[in-house]
Amino acid sequence: MFTNQENTISNLNPGADDLWFLPLGGTGEIGMNLNLYGHQGKWLMVDCGVSFNEPLVPTTKAPDSALADTFAVVAPDPTFIAENKDALAGLVITHGHEDHVGAVPYLWKRFRCPVYTTPFTAELLRRKLARENLGGQIPIIEVSGESTHTIGPFVVSWLAITHSIPEPYAVKIATQAGTVLHTADWKIDANPISGKPFKHSLYQSLAEENILALVGDSTNALKPGMSLSERTCYDGLLSTIKPLTGRVVVACFASNIARLISLAKVAANTGRYMALLGYSLVNMVGIARAQGIWPEEATLADASHIGYLPPEEVLVVATGSQGEPRAALSRLALDNHPSLELSKGDHVIFSSIVIPGNEKEVEKLVSRFNARGISTLLSEDSQLPVHASGHPCSEELKLMYHWVKPEIAVPVHGEHQHLEAHAQIAKSCGVRKTYVGQNGDLYRLAPQAGIRRGLIKTGRIPIRQKN
Repeated sequence: MFTNQENTISNLNPGADDLWFLPLGGTGEIGMNLNLYGHQGKWLMVDCGVSFNEPLVPTTKAPDSALADTFAVVAPDPTFIAENKDALAGLVITHGHEDHVGAVPYLWKRFRCPVYTTPFTAELLRRKLARENLGGQIPIIEVSGESTHTIGPFVVSWLAITHSIPEPYAVKIATQAGTVLHTADWKIDANPISGKPFKHSLYQSLAEENILALVGDSTNALKPGMSLSERTCYDGLLSTIKPLTGRVVVACFASNIARLISLAKVAANTGRYMALLGYSLVNMVGIARAQGIWPEEATLADASHIGYLPPEEVLVVATGSQGEPRAALSRLALDNHPSLELSKGDHVIFSSIVIPGNEKEVEKLVSRFNARGISTLLSEDSQLPVHASGHPCSEELKLMYHWVKPEIAVPVHGEHQHLEAHAQIAKSCGVRKTYVGQNGDLYRLAPQAGIRRGLIKTGRIPIRQKN
């Protein structure tokens, strides 16, 4: 049980028999992941991310008046751990998506702890830090895949998994009080295009390790079945693009290197030249090349030359799939991009989902293209798979629980309805203890499982205002 004394931040100190989980961001919402594990007087942070075009009050809780002011970039309020930074043993970054790594350049000075991650994510982070004039100031410790490091009282093992970015990892966090599997973002993909296939045996073997708790991704818990493979997405894109005449523009998330590799192959197989429009795309491919992930045969055309080619030879990948006003896709829709002008008979394909909250911005894009005679295809409307999610659907969650057999399930990375659906799946797999909470709740995993709701004040802080 929690005592009154334990309710104060200054006395929230986990003992040798305690293992606590405390999310400051990413639980009860999608994005801005910042998770803390407490044990033996120390804390371990897992991920430190941002979200985009958000108000400072979540839309599910805010009156309409509070939603008028949105910010280009927001991050979780780190006050609790900043006030306890002497107890912070380290920060583990599971992969390179913005909602897991994007806040590090802005919040690290409040923590000043070492950062542990794998080479691809480390290179991505270094480039971010250089843009914020923090190059060389943050101790980044590169870890190899499936390695183990002792970080204070936590023994952290990196477990390879599949997702929609190179080098995604789950982490196994072992302590004297118990062991947690923190899945981060994942899916089961037998042919991920970039990286190795999902390794079932790695997770099946965890059943022998008496995993105390599984803290896991809930994004697609409401969706039945299995997620699509990136290979299936490649086949769908090839079949969609092959019969088209005119220029083809594909909008996708810049971090999805596998999708970019697939599109380069589609270009080669359809007699088109592929170019990238948008800084984040160019940056990501540059990192992939530096890390030996980008195939040498996947050639790219110079973006400044693509406008001179015949329409039927053009395949462009552009940033801005969520309707971001300054991104390449918006500039193409407004017909003011310096490298390419689209015209009637051209095509725009969204190889992405519309993230909730961005519907109006995407609708504006579609309307502008359609008004000019440029056809558009949203992945949600396509008869062929032109996008594959990087998150597990219900059957994948069931498999993970049957393999790992944890005592406790803690759904994270989702809004309340996703967390509830995840909890029900865990219960159906025989997990007796499930806890659905939100940011600021303290989950006591050991010695006695329980949850104290609203123990820590949480919120959002603005990182960058809209222009």
